Parts: sequence; structure tokens; C-alpha cells
Amino acid sequence: MKISAFSFVRNGDSLYYPVVESIRSALPLCHEFVIAVGKGDPGDRTRERIAEIGDSRIRILDTVWDMRHFERGAVNARQTDIAREACTGDWLLYLQADEVIHERYLPAIRRRCEELHHDAAVEGLLFRFRHFWGDYEHYFESHAWYNEEIRCIRNLPEIHSWHSAQSFRYFHRYDGPWQASNTRKLRVARANAEIYHYGWVRPPHLMQRKKKALRAVHAGPERADAQFASRPQEFDYGPLETLPVFTESHPAVMRERIAALDWRDKLRLDGPRPRGTDGDGYKHYRLKYRFLTTIERLLFGGRQVFGSRNYRLVRC
Repeated sequence: MKISAFSFVRNGDSLYYPVVESIRSALPLCHEFVIAVGKGDPGDRTRERIAEIGDSRIRILDTVWDMRHFERGAVNARQTDIAREACTGDWLLYLQADEVIHERYLPAIRRRCEELHHDAAVEGLLFRFRHFWGDYEHYFESHAWYNEEIRCIRNLPEIHSWHSAQSFRYFHRYDGPWQASNTRKLRVARANAEIYHYGWVRPPHLMQRKKKALRAVHAGPERADAQFASRPQEFDYGPLETLPVFTESHPAVMRERIAALDWRDKLRLDGPRPRGTDGDGYKHYRLKYRFLTTIERLLFGGRQVFGSRNYRLVRC
């Protein structure tokens, strides 16, 4: 039984993605790590930084993003599939460039892959998610954000990246990541492990720049330019005192990055909640989601029960 890991990235260095830490966190589990690295903007050193890890298991696939496929983030799904198709393992562990695995979960992930290796009814593994916000000390638990997602799949040609690369589906006929009529949800079991998501932990000016880049992938560069022309140069994370405080340990591979945090003076603990749309990243501040989160926390132990799920859970 072999495990491959795969990912994709573009401008990861200049946009403050912990892609090196992400790769290093998965290497103890896998015999190869395949990553599609898109040609970045001038001065970006993403490819060089990945190569500097110096591990022969890392395989870099150089790509050029075709922005004609920017519709709703389809280019992200295509880049994910490019890396997935090059994997040779039985199980394929997927980490986005801002997702990291704590070393304490590595034995559990391997054990689940071994336990379910010959169970064809299970097509993927479902991971819990911890979403950090603003710094490494705060995170959010909210109905507005997914708390579980598929991050390990079988190496089957019918399984493709879904929507803008958040998840996966089984395609009876592949016509693109948004063609739901030709797909079905994967049958998955819980991995008994957690993914640490650091996508919202950046210096405020880089957070705003990353949000604009993401908007360009989903709506096109011209629309992104127009929407961000009047926005502040720095992202406002809002009052952090409203969020839970993280008291556990971070993955060991994150130590240097955490020690280098230098934007604490730009964060705030109190004050008004930011105003903005869901696209600004403030969904968890909206009354609707705060109400649903409270109900789920009080009545269901924090388990999300009212949201949609892109998987079929197999009890095993």
C-alpha cells in the first residue's frame, strides 16, 4: 500500500502561502509528493523554495495557468487534476498550499489507509478542519465555514477535483468541475485526523492581495481590479476577542513561520465587526451564521447539521 501526496500552487511565496511547510508535513507519510507549480509573477520564488527542500520524493510539474478557464475557479480544479493524474500511489493525500498536517495525526492517517485499503466501498477519507484567523492564536468555529472535507482519495481516474478545488467527486463523464449532472458524491470514511488551515493568517496587506488574486481566478482580472480599486490596502480581521483562543500545539514544521509573525500591531481584539459581503471573508460575523453556530454548539455539540455535504459518510 503506497500513499502519494499532491497539491498545486502559484505565487505561493509572494502571497505568503506556507507551501513549504505543507509539503514537509506530508512527506513522512508518502513515497512521493507531486505538486503543480504555476508560472508566477516576476520575482516570485515559489518553485525555488520548494526545490530547496531537497527531497527526492518531491516532483514539480511546471505549468502555465490558462486564465480562459477562470470561471468560478475552474483553473484551480484543473491544476489539482494535473497533479493528481501524475500520482502513482494507491491512496492520494491532497493538501492545498495553505493546509498543514500536525505530526501527531500521521500514524492515524496511515492506519486508516491500511485498514480500508481493500474496502472498495470507501473511496476517500474525511478530515476535520481547524481554520486559523488573523494570527496563530485564534481560530473560528462557525456554520459559515466547512468543518470537514475530503483530503484523501483512491487513485481512480473517475475521481476529479470538484468546483474550485475544495473537494472531489466521482465523474461518470468528465465535462468540467461544475457539471453536477455527470457526478456523484464520494463514499468516505472519517480519517480521525485534522487539517490545520492557515489561509487567513497573513500580514493584512498580503491578505488583501491574496483575496484579490483569488477573486481574479473566480471572476477574471478586470473584474477583480474594479472591485478592489476602492478597498483598503490592508485587510481588517475584525475583533479577535470574539473568537476562540487556540491553546494546543501547532505542527512542528510551522515553528519558524509562527516565530516570524510581525503584524501583531495591525490586529485588534475589540471594536466593531467589519462590514462587507461574504466575498470579503466575513461570513462568520453575520447574524445568520452566528445564530446557526450557536444552535449547533448548544444542541449538537458543535456538529454542523444544517449545511450541505459533498460526500456520503460510510460508518467503518
